[in-house]
Amino acid sequence: MDRYFQKTQLLTGKAGLEKLKASRVTVLGLGGVGSHAAEALCRCGVGHITIVDPDRVEESNINRQLPALSSTLGQYKTEVMAARMLQINPDLTLNYFTCPYNEENSSIITGGNCDYLIDAIDSFQDKIHLIKTCLNQDIPIISSMGTANRINPLLLKIADIKDTSICPVARRIRRELRKQGIYSGLKVVYSQELPLLKGRELGSMIYVTATAGLLLAAHTVNSLMGWQDRTEL
Repeated sequence: MDRYFQKTQLLTGKAGLEKLKASRVTVLGLGGVGSHAAEALCRCGVGHITIVDPDRVEESNINRQLPALSSTLGQYKTEVMAARMLQINPDLTLNYFTCPYNEENSSIITGGNCDYLIDAIDSFQDKIHLIKTCLNQDIPIISSMGTANRINPLLLKIADIKDTSICPVARRIRRELRKQGIYSGLKVVYSQELPLLKGRELGSMIYVTATAGLLLAAHTVNSLMGWQDRTEL
């Protein structure tokens, strides 16, 4: 039994763990949501992970983001997370891109094999382009909706975009996708909690953002294993 993933293999079996080791997952965005999703994938034994983020660690990241430490201020999140994930699993095949996802560099996700993609980016237009690209090219994707200004992680849910409610980000995504003739088929993590604050000031708590990231990772791993329905009970 693999020495790092003994507890995982008790659930997956040897063949299941080998399936995870052979799986390729891309995580876009390494903030309060995406960094937790990426590390969870690594600790579950996913063998090939690509991470994408353009930003450096800032002081305001420390309250919720895994790469953010007083010792990593100013460093690129991709580089910090890459080093961290390889410490967790030295056998991990890890690629990283220190750039934003946008239409010009969409080859990041279309240029190679990807068994699942986790969307944890903030830019609305880039998020829409990413979602449409994945749906049009049959790349399995799960997307994070809004987690800012919430304080109750128990109100986070996994659902098809057509079944979402309350979340302003999900509402905007639904509206934009409908313009493209897309009404369903996108799995999302969203909150049924009304935002505590309104306006442009976006506060966040780690227990909400981290829970969202873990739900993204859970759905991804369970889908790779054929357990996808269990995250939606």
